[in-house]
Formats: sequence, structure tokens, C-alpha cells
Amino acid sequence: MPDCIFCKIAAHEIPSHIVREDEQFIVIADIKPVNPGHLLIIPKDHVEVVFAMDDARYAEAFAIAKRLSDPLRRATDAAKIGIAVEGFGVDHAHIHLIPLHGPHELNPDRAQPADQEDLAAMVEKIKKEMTVKHAE
Repeated sequence: MPDCIFCKIAAHEIPSHIVREDEQFIVIADIKPVNPGHLLIIPKDHVEVVFAMDDARYAEAFAIAKRLSDPLRRATDAAKIGIAVEGFGVDHAHIHLIPLHGPHELNPDRAQPADQEDLAAMVEKIKKEMTVKHAE
């Protein structure tokens, strides 16, 4: 879709802070996070709603969310990682992963623009946690 910001991000036409990328998905830092470390899991192919993805891509999107949850929690010292799918801000399927420190934080009205340097530093912190093996 020519005017879709997420399609442009996936095609690297618009810069973003990338946490992870493969052939099907790109994971970026949200530029208006609810809390620091807020990530977006975005399919590279344009699909308007999460439930319109084929079963394999749908399963992979949530598998990515699961794999990122522990590194994200450690990088942000969050008590929990929240997940949200609503799709009103951008008409392209995406999953929000949001570090939570207490109740009532999973609220999009709390989103605030983030400093680009802060986003870059947080992405590096998350990436570092993705490479560290932790005893469970």
C-alpha cells in the first residue's frame, strides 16, 4: 500500500529503531511509547488486521512476541509485558509489546513521543538481552 507508514518502514524507506527483522516481520521501537521499551511487531506484507493474516504468519507473530517478552522484561526491569492489538492508529496489522510496572498502564492514552537517542539506547539494551543466556 503506497501511503502506509508501516509498509514504508518495512521497506526501509523510513528510518526506524529496529530490534529484530526477518523475511516476514520487522520489530521496531514505538516512537510514541506507552512505557520505555514499547515495541511493535509488524508483518512486512500489508495486511490491515491481525486476524486477516494466514494461520502461519499469525502464529509466527505471536511466537515472536513470546520470544521477545523475557529480553524486553529484563531490559526494562518490567514486572510484566503487556500485549495489545487494536489497529486504530495505523491501518496495518501490528502487535504492541509493552513493558508494565503496575496496573492500568496498558492504556494508549499514556503514549508520549520519545527522544530518538532514548529509543536507540533502549533498542541496544533489548538487543543485548536477546543475546544473553539466562538460567531459568
